[in-house]
Amino acid sequence: MAKLTADKLNETLAKGKTAPVYLLTGEDVYRKNLVIAKIKEILQPDDFNFFQDQADKADLGEVLAMANTAPVFSNVRLIVLSGVEKLRKEPKEALIRYLENPLETTTLVLTHNDSKKLKTDKALAAAGGCVVNFDELKRDELTGWVREKMREKNLNGDFDAVDLLCESVGSELSALENEIEKLYLYTLSREDKTISKEDVLACIGFSKEENPFELANAILACNKNRAIKLLDKLLDDGEEPVAVLAKMMYPILKMARIKRMSEAGMAPADILRSAGLFPWESRLVGAARGFPSQKQFLAALNKIIDADAAFKSSQTSDPKIMLKGILMMLFR
Repeated sequence: MAKLTADKLNETLAKGKTAPVYLLTGEDVYRKNLVIAKIKEILQPDDFNFFQDQADKADLGEVLAMANTAPVFSNVRLIVLSGVEKLRKEPKEALIRYLENPLETTTLVLTHNDSKKLKTDKALAAAGGCVVNFDELKRDELTGWVREKMREKNLNGDFDAVDLLCESVGSELSALENEIEKLYLYTLSREDKTISKEDVLACIGFSKEENPFELANAILACNKNRAIKLLDKLLDDGEEPVAVLAKMMYPILKMARIKRMSEAGMAPADILRSAGLFPWESRLVGAARGFPSQKQFLAALNKIIDADAAFKSSQTSDPKIMLKGILMMLFR
């Protein structure tokens, strides 16, 4: 198959041009669905000439027979099969045989949603048609996408607001689109359409003081004083000590994984993937040198274990001292 970039594909579709076969790879289902919708809009197949199903649930023999049949009272036929990575060996081989000689009046769109498995599906990618990859957007691409979506709604997101939105929602574009729609409705009666960090927090259900990410962010930034101040506030506002401990444990474990992989000489891209980081968290990989030592991490983790046991058995008289002790041990 010929390889196209997502941008090149969109340029081609904007001109109303389609190909007999598309293989849409990568894990970004949202953008794949937009492409499928665009192809359907161009071809405008009627009910007799349109079929869509999961590849492993459809009768592939019937689907391929349909693909090899001229459209009914129309010039085009559109078939969409999702999740072809789930096909067994024999159906996949039959599909590959069709891809080698597709019918020109049929447009067959296949989605492959497992990037790792695609490496073993080389025969599928090598058959006729166009391969277009839709990996999850990297940090800069994701924030750019969010800003563009906001502009479509006449909204202007400041840097901190966009960063917080991506951090809280993740890289799932459909979820981000829903949150942007909520921000649009939230500011509908407001003249100033600049979206602030406080607007984002309000729309996802938190006040500025209740920002659930601030403590984790302070720990990841190795800002001991701010982390202690936020810890005090959470406990003073009635947060359960075991819940605060959980908020602390996640970023500490994340930092420890990044530090260990960095010191082992792993490439930044491999660390990003192996540590389960979001694309925009690449900055943490670069900051690994400034993280505490492995000895400090182990000491802090031992204190976390002790604190967890103490909180669950109600054997501590002052949770604040115990939680602060973890931060003091980590950043001594």
